[in-house]
Amino acid sequence: MLHRLTAQQIADLTWTVRPEPVLGPPLPSPVIADPTFLPPDQTPDGLWHLWAHSLLGLHAYRSADGITWRSSGTVTRNALRGHVVADGPGYRLSYEKTRLFMPLGLPWSSWIESRSSDDLESWSQPTVLLRPCLDWHVRGRDRAVSNPCLVPQPDGTWNLYYSAGLTQLPDCGFPEPTYIGVATGPGPDGPFDPLPEPLLGPGDGPASLCAGALKVLACADGWVGFQNAITWDGTHSGSEIWVLGSKDGRAWTVLSDHPALAPTGSGWMATHVYALDVRDTPVGPRMYFNARDAYHWTRGRERIGLATPAM
Repeated sequence: MLHRLTAQQIADLTWTVRPEPVLGPPLPSPVIADPTFLPPDQTPDGLWHLWAHSLLGLHAYRSADGITWRSSGTVTRNALRGHVVADGPGYRLSYEKTRLFMPLGLPWSSWIESRSSDDLESWSQPTVLLRPCLDWHVRGRDRAVSNPCLVPQPDGTWNLYYSAGLTQLPDCGFPEPTYIGVATGPGPDGPFDPLPEPLLGPGDGPASLCAGALKVLACADGWVGFQNAITWDGTHSGSEIWVLGSKDGRAWTVLSDHPALAPTGSGWMATHVYALDVRDTPVGPRMYFNARDAYHWTRGRERIGLATPAM
């Protein structure tokens, strides 16, 4: 299992993608994106649970096998980029909240909030975890913090990894997060105090255009991070999943000279492999991710795929 491996051993894994996506976008949305999930040994009903967003909001799904999914409703509208964590007997679902999620060229304003649940069906009223409050959270008229990843620490405190700022992808017609930062708090509801400087930004490692997002897991020698780094080759943007390691959860090093997952150039993974969630499960480690099949938002579609490693 991943928590028994070092960060380098995790970076050396070879991931195999299931040929077809496991989840497509709900009409009329062209995307289903940024999956987060719980395996059946961590859920009250013994089923797989997954959350992902469309243009309509943050949706919940259930599955008996983690492959064939059925919708179980919408958690909240105008929300995206969720992350779920089991916290004792309960659960917390954090996400980016905004007033309107449409690529219409309007100023973007978002914050991170979370809801708690005992049964993954009824959710509490939201608690705000973080609002844009630092210079690098703001770009022009846009104010954005997103892609939460709540991680408990050995001393009982919590880290909130998050993305911030926005950089436009000219070929896609929408922006992606520029920086990755971390905020610290005494519990999963905060209050969270962000470090003044980002952990990762443009030009750090493979992220030539912007940092994208980071999902962090404990491992045998510290912490491992899965980053979907956003690139620019002078003509087109791209996104790949890279594996990073850290001893303290703050200073990160890229651990391989090639990505764990990359676009295929054709099919449903043609242009971008985006945000992900990866966890140990009763059937071995699984990574759910979303991928894009064309560049511009008016033509491309995003679907969710499944990758597993050779252990």
